[in-house]
Amino acid sequence: MLTSIVGINWGDEGKGRMVDLLSEKQDIVCRYQGGNNAGHTVVNERGKFILNLLPSGILRPEIVNIMGNGMVIDLKHLYNEIGRLVSAGIEITPANLKISDRACITLPYSVIFDRLEEWRLADKAYGSTGRGIAPAYGDKYMKKSIRMGDLFYPEAMKNTLRGLVDYKNLIVKSLYGELLRDEEKARFKLGKDSGDEYYYDQFFKDGLLDFDAIVAWLEKYGGFFKDYVVDTGVYLTDAVANGKRVMFEAQLGALRDIDFGIYPFTSSSSTIASYGPIGAGIPGVRLDYTLGIMKAYSSCVGAGPFTVEMFGDEADALRKAGGEFGAATGRPRRVGAFDVVASKYGCRVQGADEIAFTKLDILSYMDKIPVCVAYDIDGKLTTDFPVGEALNIAKPVYEYLPGWKCDISGCRKVSDLPKEALDYILWCEKAVGCKIRYVSVGAEREAYIDMTE
Repeated sequence: MLTSIVGINWGDEGKGRMVDLLSEKQDIVCRYQGGNNAGHTVVNERGKFILNLLPSGILRPEIVNIMGNGMVIDLKHLYNEIGRLVSAGIEITPANLKISDRACITLPYSVIFDRLEEWRLADKAYGSTGRGIAPAYGDKYMKKSIRMGDLFYPEAMKNTLRGLVDYKNLIVKSLYGELLRDEEKARFKLGKDSGDEYYYDQFFKDGLLDFDAIVAWLEKYGGFFKDYVVDTGVYLTDAVANGKRVMFEAQLGALRDIDFGIYPFTSSSSTIASYGPIGAGIPGVRLDYTLGIMKAYSSCVGAGPFTVEMFGDEADALRKAGGEFGAATGRPRRVGAFDVVASKYGCRVQGADEIAFTKLDILSYMDKIPVCVAYDIDGKLTTDFPVGEALNIAKPVYEYLPGWKCDISGCRKVSDLPKEALDYILWCEKAVGCKIRYVSVGAEREAYIDMTE
């Protein structure tokens, strides 16, 4: 059985808690794309955990976790993330964590260039997390990357890296030199707010990238992971042949996909379910089941069109109720009403078989609940998700559904729900055209309702 857990909207839908919940019936959980630019928050009996790179199955000791070839991996961040979990009593060994030898490494200059470019773009910036993801994927497709498997051949790796650093220094000279000359600003922009301490003076010497410093970084952090690096394609092919149950875990959502999202304000990888087997290392297999994760309202981190965005006191109330701050960056999320147009589109491109509807409990404070049923584009109504400038100028068309005005966090079966809450679920289900199977009413692992029971 091959299952995919994917986001229907802009990300931040609650995929981590659903993977953690449903992984109980899995043998293997695979992350197949993205890097440490987003976070999955999981709350269980051991506490609250924020996972940026590690698959959410890592919190179950019996699960094998795969970091696939479709990912870009910041070795320092992963090293620290593992350290935090180990300190909390989570066992992580090469037996339960396997990293693809084909996964590309997010190098320090990827982080630096990401931040410099956002700085250079100023008010036209893309809203990047500054974690180096776009530059790392750009290098992958330019064939200018160091991959995890290269760690086993250090001299060859150094030869490749020297050419890469020379190439990057051409960019430093021609594009970023003026920015870097203001060293105090550069040090703040490149490191102080990143959480991973990529300071200007760590990796630059005489105004250029320092090859030796980057080699030292690779040797320090890369050496730790050699025992974890395998051909995940071989491992997963054998697992599938032996009937193992495999779950593919996406980062972000359909509207951040590089092809189908709100381009150019997207991630730099494919968040679509059908990419799961490719990004994990077994492109020849087919998914059996896709569960889409869809929030009971809308949230969004980063720049770009967000048609249903709320502002002022209305936004503050929803953001506070939902704890809407980025798990990876801590940034306040933009929030808004449930968006039928975007959600119906997300269900279609993800090929969702069923939906997990998360954070329904957050709406309990509302007297009436806004839902966006269409977009107004230059006076014409549409229920099809637009692209480009049409999306930029789209205006939301709202309807309002009655609220339930009571705490539903203790509900565990359909009959526990107040009528208005059940009506809201069924209305959203009909609107997007996909069966809602699970409804979460709290952050804890067991705080959910199976609508089929």
